[in-house]
Amino acid sequence: MPHYMKLGQIPRKRHVQFRRPDGALYSEELFGTEGFVGPSSTMYHIHPPTQVHGWTTRYSTKVEYAETDTMRMRHIKTAPLPPKGDPVTGRIVLFGNADCEMSLCNPAEPMGYHFKNAQGDDLLFIHFGSGTLYTMMGALKFGPKDYLVIPKGVTYRIVFDRRDPANIPAGEPSAAEMPYAKFLCIETVNGSHYEPPRRYVSKATGQFLEHAPYCERDLRTPELPLTFDEGGEFEVRIKARDCVHSYTYDYHPLDIVGWDGCYYPYAFNIDDFAPITGKLHMPPPIHQTFEAHNFVICSFCPRMLDWHPQAIKVPYNHSNIDSDEVLYYVEGNFGSRKGIEVGSITAHPQGIPHGPHPGTTLKSFDHKRTEELAVMFDTQFPLELTEQALAMDDPNYPLSWLG
Repeated sequence: MPHYMKLGQIPRKRHVQFRRPDGALYSEELFGTEGFVGPSSTMYHIHPPTQVHGWTTRYSTKVEYAETDTMRMRHIKTAPLPPKGDPVTGRIVLFGNADCEMSLCNPAEPMGYHFKNAQGDDLLFIHFGSGTLYTMMGALKFGPKDYLVIPKGVTYRIVFDRRDPANIPAGEPSAAEMPYAKFLCIETVNGSHYEPPRRYVSKATGQFLEHAPYCERDLRTPELPLTFDEGGEFEVRIKARDCVHSYTYDYHPLDIVGWDGCYYPYAFNIDDFAPITGKLHMPPPIHQTFEAHNFVICSFCPRMLDWHPQAIKVPYNHSNIDSDEVLYYVEGNFGSRKGIEVGSITAHPQGIPHGPHPGTTLKSFDHKRTEELAVMFDTQFPLELTEQALAMDDPNYPLSWLG
């Protein structure tokens, strides 16, 4: 993260005595990256964080890919995806490569444990649902259209609110038709971390610059409650070495009384992204929201369309010579596409030209703005898809440009 923050109780200096009310020392932990020279935070536990037992290997997370010798455009229809598992075990990987993995989750049950991804950062995009992300560094309330950035190594538990059928707005799917939550997860698997686009951040101070489409005020950082001082048997599952491992604590794993630093989870709502617009159609990088090594995340948000009197207001035909492009459609009217629905995922591999569907260009001429909302995932190296994605793929999608 680009800025420093602190929460809870901390001593005036680092690495000095800091005592509990009973006179014993709090356990200081440096939580850092890149061998003590990267972003870090310093945390103070009630109990030594090293006291764990009962370690077991639960299951493999190694992803198997299908049709690895086939390159074509894809349309994955995820709306019928049935609820499954909890907010971790219910994640179904759809696309991935050596840098990142994209999964979708419709959880059917709550988490009865805490989780730590020791392989990479988790970026969650909440499509439906609301709740609280309880982390070792504090709580984050979240709701629809929130990005949740959870850095590598942060222990957390996701608790979704249950929807009251009586309070579902008219026009929304009923509780029986829609799970209580649905979210997208894009995980770094190459050791990199999510950052704001570097062109929007000052090299001297780490502050967001004036031309950035969002800034520090838009980021929601952890809040209280922070500390859970409880005894008992608490399971923490850790993802590492392409497996999930289980450890047992004799105390609540979220036992930190205070911390400070620049390495922590945070939330950002896509509606707070301020789109950059132009007289003529602007290229996709203006929508960039996050970056990691070899891939980026973009937010296509409602915005004013191009105002040149002869502007073509849908994307021009283009070839992704150096990247694969995946879009997750959230809501609205997707002006350059036909047959796309809420929850659709389209994938356009590098080297194949793509652009607006026939007829959509002419229809765009009189439009003043677009109400589309989508999350785009662009990778430098080719993505593969899984059998689960293949089962939801529309094989006729590449033919939809004919005519």
